[in-house]
Amino acid sequence: MGAGIRLIGSVFKLRIALAITLSALAGVAVAPGAGLPAWKLAVLAFAVMLSAASAGAFNQYVERDLDARMARTRNRPFVTGRLRTGPFWPCVIAATLALAVGAAALTLNAAAALHVFLGAFVYGVVYTVWLKRRTWLNIVLGGLAGSFAVLAGASAVDPGLAPAPVILAMVLFLWTPPHFWSLAMALHQDYARAGVPMLPVVVGDALAAWVILGHTVALVALSLVPAAYGLGWIYLSGAALGGAYFVAKSVALVRQPGPKAAMVNFKASLLQLGLLQIAAVADRLLLG
Repeated sequence: MGAGIRLIGSVFKLRIALAITLSALAGVAVAPGAGLPAWKLAVLAFAVMLSAASAGAFNQYVERDLDARMARTRNRPFVTGRLRTGPFWPCVIAATLALAVGAAALTLNAAAALHVFLGAFVYGVVYTVWLKRRTWLNIVLGGLAGSFAVLAGASAVDPGLAPAPVILAMVLFLWTPPHFWSLAMALHQDYARAGVPMLPVVVGDALAAWVILGHTVALVALSLVPAAYGLGWIYLSGAALGGAYFVAKSVALVRQPGPKAAMVNFKASLLQLGLLQIAAVADRLLLG
């Protein structure tokens, strides 16, 4: 039973799906208005989680040849044969996404459903199929996947989209490249061996570290702007503290580019995003 749960969690990348779901809830939190009743909030979380999970499973199914060439991913179930390829899994993935989009359309609104779909489409098709093997810009455009989660949450409250959630979506867009480039630098040899043109592989660790720092400074600065659109001191404190830590670790990466500092920066990006999401939700719950 436990092994089966771990297998499903691995295939559908449920940890990543949870982070994307929290981004959708942050989108609800920063949207002005009355918010959502609890049952609609639950449907939104369910839809975004399923959408992200379907994209994660599709990514693993399509990239099984790349995964086999990387130490980090060579034990994934489609690589090892624990799960067999064939028409069954594409059908399951498509049905999962259809359920997610349908639930959002029927209980929220068309705009929320569209953003739920676009998040999965960008990660599954634009990033995984079209861009990942072709260009270092893969994760730059792929960063829109997280942005659509924020917009799904905000549009469930108001399809018109106020400035604060749009800015937060832009923050997610800027956050994704330094997050993944830090991981790619930490696993430089893995990505080079697999032939994936991640930025550190293409331009080297030293230059990539400067690009990561530039993205980090930009996203942290932008993350403070929603405070000018009604968010309170809890959000601002979370954005400032998490942002300062991420910038500090990115500066350290520039000073000593390489796998060790890159992994520290990768973890700093997760902390920064988590603080931002939690602070946005707490600000709404505690300060209204």
